[in-house]
Amino acid sequence: MCGRFSAVDIVELYKQFQIENSVASLVPRYNIAPSQEIPAIISKNNKNELMMLRWGLVPNWAKDPSIGYKIINARAETIDIKPSFRHLITSRRCLIPADGFYEWKKEGKIKKPYRFILQGGKPFTFAGLWDSWTNQEGKIINSCTIITTRSNALIEPIHDRMPVILTKENEKLWIDQDLKEQELLKSLLKPYPEYLMEAYEVSSVVNSPKVDDERCIARAAV
Repeated sequence: MCGRFSAVDIVELYKQFQIENSVASLVPRYNIAPSQEIPAIISKNNKNELMMLRWGLVPNWAKDPSIGYKIINARAETIDIKPSFRHLITSRRCLIPADGFYEWKKEGKIKKPYRFILQGGKPFTFAGLWDSWTNQEGKIINSCTIITTRSNALIEPIHDRMPVILTKENEKLWIDQDLKEQELLKSLLKPYPEYLMEAYEVSSVVNSPKVDDERCIARAAV
């Protein structure tokens, strides 16, 4: 699964995708948690836009928005089957910018947090799905979920799932509005190569979603 991630220095990604609009509230994030607002890249009228989405998908048919707390992730293997996702894979795909994510390794009664990054700390994007929900008063909630797949060899000793990190080539395909072939889209949702990633232990301060500063990404003292 993916339950926490960071997006500290991702401005370069917006340049790469030629984002034309801007979001004033963008700030470096070191410890992003579910239910928080996060920036995502979508394609609209064949142009890439930045959109703020609540992390935790609220399907348009939901009776209560609290369902979003349960849908922070979507399994790649079943996104074309589950009611919450099957209509979104062909119509509402998004890229979620990040530069690292966290998982916890259980050692006895202790869980040690680790941060996973690409080699050199380069920013990347998760594959995501999004939807819009409207209540009876007309209030709209735009929300998203991060797609997960089986873990690669680097992450597997800590967790059996990992978020789908897209290659540069697959990023363009994922938000291509004209691409509707489900099997092709699902083929993009595979584990990122472990030899292109790094992992290191971080401080337990990251355990609290209230802590969102440089301490979260710093290497733990050995």
